[in-house]
Amino acid sequence: MGRIFEKRKHKMFARFDKMAKAFSRLGKEIAISVKQGGPFPENNPRLRAAIQTAKGVNMPKDRIEAAIKRAGSREEKDYEEIVYEGYGPYGVAILCETATDNINRTVANIRAIFSRNDGALGKTGSLDFIFSRKGVFKIKAQGLDPEELELDLIDSGLEELFTDPEEGLIIIYTAFQDYAQMQKALEAKGLELISSEIERIPQSFAEGLTEAQEDEILELVEKLEEDDDVQKVYHNMK
Repeated sequence: MGRIFEKRKHKMFARFDKMAKAFSRLGKEIAISVKQGGPFPENNPRLRAAIQTAKGVNMPKDRIEAAIKRAGSREEKDYEEIVYEGYGPYGVAILCETATDNINRTVANIRAIFSRNDGALGKTGSLDFIFSRKGVFKIKAQGLDPEELELDLIDSGLEELFTDPEEGLIIIYTAFQDYAQMQKALEAKGLELISSEIERIPQSFAEGLTEAQEDEILELVEKLEEDDDVQKVYHNMK
Protein backbone atom coordinates (compact mmCIF):
# COMPACT_ATOMS: atom_id res chain seq x y z
CA MET A 1 0.00 0.00 0.00
CA GLY A 2 2.85 2.37 0.85
CA ARG A 3 4.49 1.92 -2.55
CA ILE A 4 1.19 2.51 -4.38
CA PHE A 5 0.59 5.66 -2.34
CA GLU A 6 4.08 6.95 -3.15
CA LYS A 7 3.51 6.40 -6.88
CA ARG A 8 0.17 8.23 -6.68
CA LYS A 9 1.76 11.03 -4.70
CA HIS A 10 4.54 11.37 -7.27
CA LYS A 11 2.00 11.63 -10.10
CA MET A 12 -0.08 14.09 -8.10
CA PHE A 13 2.89 16.41 -7.44
CA ALA A 14 4.02 16.12 -11.06
CA ARG A 15 0.54 17.24 -12.12
CA PHE A 16 0.62 20.14 -9.65
CA ASP A 17 4.08 21.16 -10.93
CA LYS A 18 2.78 21.24 -14.51
CA MET A 19 -0.27 23.23 -13.43
CA ALA A 20 1.89 25.74 -11.55
CA LYS A 21 4.16 26.10 -14.59
CA ALA A 22 1.15 26.62 -16.88
CA PHE A 23 -0.28 29.30 -14.57
CA SER A 24 3.10 31.05 -14.40
CA ARG A 25 3.48 30.98 -18.19
CA LEU A 26 -0.03 32.34 -18.70
CA GLY A 27 0.54 35.01 -16.06
CA LYS A 28 3.48 36.26 -18.12
CA GLU A 29 1.46 36.10 -21.32
CA ILE A 30 -1.30 38.15 -19.68
CA ALA A 31 1.28 40.69 -18.44
CA ILE A 32 2.82 41.05 -21.90
CA SER A 33 -0.63 41.36 -23.49
CA VAL A 34 -1.69 44.11 -21.08
CA LYS A 35 1.57 46.02 -21.55
CA GLN A 36 1.14 45.91 -25.33
CA GLY A 37 -2.58 46.46 -25.75
CA GLY A 38 -4.12 47.60 -22.47
CA PRO A 39 -6.14 45.85 -19.73
CA PHE A 40 -9.49 45.57 -21.50
CA PRO A 41 -10.04 42.22 -23.29
CA GLU A 42 -12.71 43.63 -25.62
CA ASN A 43 -10.07 45.97 -27.12
CA ASN A 44 -7.09 43.62 -26.85
CA PRO A 45 -7.26 40.40 -28.95
CA ARG A 46 -4.04 39.00 -27.50
CA LEU A 47 -5.27 39.47 -23.94
CA ARG A 48 -8.61 37.94 -24.91
CA ALA A 49 -6.82 34.87 -26.27
CA ALA A 50 -4.64 34.59 -23.14
CA ILE A 51 -7.72 34.70 -20.89
CA GLN A 52 -9.47 32.04 -22.99
CA THR A 53 -6.44 29.76 -22.74
CA ALA A 54 -6.10 30.40 -19.00
CA LYS A 55 -9.73 29.41 -18.47
CA GLY A 56 -9.13 26.31 -20.60
CA VAL A 57 -6.51 25.05 -18.13
CA ASN A 58 -8.71 25.96 -15.14
CA MET A 59 -6.69 28.95 -13.98
CA PRO A 60 -8.82 30.54 -11.22
CA LYS A 61 -10.74 33.67 -12.20
CA ASP A 62 -9.31 35.70 -9.30
CA ARG A 63 -5.78 34.76 -10.38
CA ILE A 64 -6.49 35.91 -13.95
CA GLU A 65 -7.91 39.21 -12.69
CA ALA A 66 -4.94 39.68 -10.34
CA ALA A 67 -2.51 39.11 -13.23
CA ILE A 68 -4.29 41.77 -15.33
CA LYS A 69 -4.29 44.25 -12.46
CA ARG A 70 -0.66 43.57 -11.59
CA ALA A 71 0.41 44.03 -15.22
CA GLY A 72 -0.86 47.61 -15.16
CA SER A 73 1.21 48.57 -12.11
CA ARG A 74 4.65 50.17 -12.22
CA GLU A 75 6.05 47.36 -10.11
CA GLU A 76 5.36 44.72 -12.77
CA LYS A 77 8.45 43.62 -14.68
CA ASP A 78 8.83 44.30 -18.39
CA TYR A 79 9.30 41.02 -20.22
CA GLU A 80 11.11 40.71 -23.52
CA GLU A 81 10.07 37.90 -25.84
CA ILE A 82 13.04 36.06 -27.36
CA VAL A 83 13.19 32.87 -29.43
CA TYR A 84 16.14 30.49 -29.07
CA GLU A 85 16.83 27.86 -31.70
CA GLY A 86 19.12 24.87 -31.71
CA TYR A 87 19.58 21.17 -32.24
CA GLY A 88 19.40 18.31 -29.80
CA PRO A 89 21.06 14.94 -30.31
CA TYR A 90 20.44 13.06 -33.58
CA GLY A 91 19.69 16.23 -35.55
CA VAL A 92 16.37 17.01 -33.86
CA ALA A 93 15.47 20.70 -34.21
CA ILE A 94 14.35 22.40 -30.99
CA LEU A 95 12.91 25.88 -30.63
CA CYS A 96 12.22 27.73 -27.35
CA GLU A 97 10.01 30.75 -26.88
CA THR A 98 10.93 32.75 -23.79
CA ALA A 99 9.70 35.78 -21.89
CA THR A 100 12.46 37.28 -19.75
CA ASP A 101 13.41 40.29 -17.68
CA ASN A 102 17.10 39.30 -17.84
CA ILE A 103 18.40 38.27 -21.26
CA ASN A 104 21.88 37.37 -20.01
CA ARG A 105 20.45 34.93 -17.46
CA THR A 106 18.10 33.36 -19.96
CA VAL A 107 20.59 32.78 -22.77
CA ALA A 108 23.13 31.37 -20.31
CA ASN A 109 20.57 28.94 -18.90
CA ILE A 110 19.28 27.84 -22.32
CA ARG A 111 22.81 27.34 -23.68
CA ALA A 112 23.80 25.32 -20.60
CA ILE A 113 20.75 23.03 -20.91
CA PHE A 114 21.48 22.35 -24.58
CA SER A 115 25.15 21.71 -23.84
CA ARG A 116 24.54 19.36 -20.90
CA ASN A 117 22.16 17.30 -23.02
CA ASP A 118 24.40 16.88 -26.11
CA GLY A 119 22.72 19.70 -27.99
CA ALA A 120 23.86 23.05 -29.34
CA LEU A 121 22.28 26.48 -29.49
CA GLY A 122 22.05 27.90 -33.03
CA LYS A 123 21.59 31.30 -34.64
CA THR A 124 18.30 33.17 -34.67
CA GLY A 125 16.33 32.24 -37.76
CA SER A 126 18.28 29.04 -38.38
CA LEU A 127 15.12 26.93 -38.01
CA ASP A 128 12.77 29.10 -40.05
CA PHE A 129 12.76 26.48 -42.79
CA ILE A 130 11.55 23.80 -40.36
CA PHE A 131 8.91 25.54 -38.22
CA SER A 132 5.96 27.59 -39.51
CA ARG A 133 3.91 29.83 -37.24
CA LYS A 134 0.24 28.90 -37.22
CA GLY A 135 -2.86 30.03 -35.40
CA VAL A 136 -4.34 27.10 -33.49
CA PHE A 137 -7.87 27.28 -32.08
CA LYS A 138 -9.59 24.65 -29.95
CA ILE A 139 -13.37 24.79 -29.56
CA LYS A 140 -16.03 22.57 -28.01
CA ALA A 141 -17.33 20.13 -30.63
CA GLN A 142 -20.68 19.50 -28.97
CA GLY A 143 -23.59 20.42 -31.25
CA LEU A 144 -21.37 21.35 -34.19
CA ASP A 145 -21.13 19.81 -37.65
CA PRO A 146 -17.38 19.83 -38.52
CA GLU A 147 -18.01 19.73 -42.28
CA GLU A 148 -20.44 22.62 -42.13
CA LEU A 149 -18.11 24.61 -39.88
CA GLU A 150 -15.22 23.96 -42.25
CA LEU A 151 -17.15 25.46 -45.15
CA ASP A 152 -18.19 28.46 -43.04
CA LEU A 153 -14.60 29.27 -42.03
CA ILE A 154 -12.79 28.97 -45.35
CA ASP A 155 -13.17 32.70 -46.05
CA SER A 156 -11.77 33.48 -42.58
CA GLY A 157 -8.43 31.84 -43.33
CA LEU A 158 -9.08 28.21 -42.42
CA GLU A 159 -6.22 25.93 -43.50
CA GLU A 160 -7.11 22.68 -41.71
CA LEU A 161 -9.78 21.42 -39.34
CA PHE A 162 -9.55 18.28 -37.20
CA THR A 163 -11.79 16.64 -34.63
CA ASP A 164 -10.52 15.17 -31.35
CA PRO A 165 -13.28 12.76 -30.24
CA GLU A 166 -11.52 11.84 -26.99
CA GLU A 167 -11.39 15.45 -25.80
CA GLY A 168 -14.62 16.49 -27.54
CA LEU A 169 -12.83 19.25 -29.42
CA ILE A 170 -12.54 20.71 -32.90
CA ILE A 171 -9.04 21.98 -33.72
CA ILE A 172 -8.59 24.69 -36.33
CA TYR A 173 -5.36 25.79 -38.03
CA THR A 174 -4.78 29.08 -39.83
CA ALA A 175 -1.77 30.87 -41.29
CA PHE A 176 -0.10 33.25 -38.85
CA GLN A 177 -1.34 36.32 -40.74
CA ASP A 178 -4.95 35.07 -40.55
CA TYR A 179 -4.97 34.53 -36.78
CA ALA A 180 -6.85 37.72 -35.84
CA GLN A 181 -9.36 37.25 -38.65
CA MET A 182 -10.16 33.70 -37.52
CA GLN A 183 -10.42 34.78 -33.88
CA LYS A 184 -13.03 37.38 -34.83
CA ALA A 185 -14.95 34.88 -36.96
CA LEU A 186 -15.16 32.30 -34.18
CA GLU A 187 -16.19 34.90 -31.61
CA ALA A 188 -18.85 36.27 -33.97
CA LYS A 189 -20.34 32.76 -34.21
CA GLY A 190 -20.53 32.57 -30.42
CA LEU A 191 -18.46 29.39 -30.30
CA GLU A 192 -16.94 28.27 -27.00
CA LEU A 193 -13.18 28.78 -27.38
CA ILE A 194 -11.06 26.55 -25.15
CA SER A 195 -7.79 28.06 -26.33
CA SER A 196 -6.41 30.21 -29.14
CA GLU A 197 -2.66 30.45 -29.57
CA ILE A 198 0.13 30.98 -32.05
CA GLU A 199 2.15 27.77 -32.32
CA ARG A 200 5.13 26.62 -34.37
CA ILE A 201 4.35 23.57 -36.47
CA PRO A 202 7.21 21.48 -37.93
CA GLN A 203 7.16 21.10 -41.71
CA SER A 204 9.82 18.36 -41.76
CA PHE A 205 10.68 15.71 -39.20
CA ALA A 206 13.65 13.86 -37.72
CA GLU A 207 12.77 10.19 -38.15
CA GLY A 208 14.18 6.76 -37.41
CA LEU A 209 15.12 7.31 -33.76
CA THR A 210 15.12 4.43 -31.31
CA GLU A 211 13.01 4.57 -28.17
CA ALA A 212 16.11 5.31 -26.08
CA GLN A 213 17.09 8.17 -28.40
CA GLU A 214 13.57 9.59 -28.25
CA ASP A 215 13.80 9.54 -24.46
CA GLU A 216 17.01 11.61 -24.65
CA ILE A 217 15.24 14.24 -26.75
CA LEU A 218 12.24 14.34 -24.44
CA GLU A 219 14.54 14.74 -21.44
CA LEU A 220 16.16 17.76 -23.10
CA VAL A 221 12.73 19.22 -23.89
CA GLU A 222 11.61 18.67 -20.30
CA LYS A 223 14.71 20.39 -18.93
CA LEU A 224 14.05 23.40 -21.14
CA GLU A 225 10.39 23.52 -20.10
CA GLU A 226 11.43 23.57 -16.44
CA ASP A 227 13.30 26.86 -16.88
CA ASP A 228 11.28 29.75 -15.46
CA ASP A 229 11.89 31.97 -18.49
CA VAL A 230 10.70 29.40 -21.06
CA GLN A 231 7.14 29.79 -22.31
CA LYS A 232 6.97 27.02 -24.94
CA VAL A 233 9.25 24.41 -26.47
CA TYR A 234 8.81 22.85 -29.91
CA HIS A 235 10.69 20.00 -31.59
CA ASN A 236 10.46 18.14 -34.90
CA MET A 237 10.93 14.58 -33.66
CA LYS A 238 8.53 12.28 -35.49
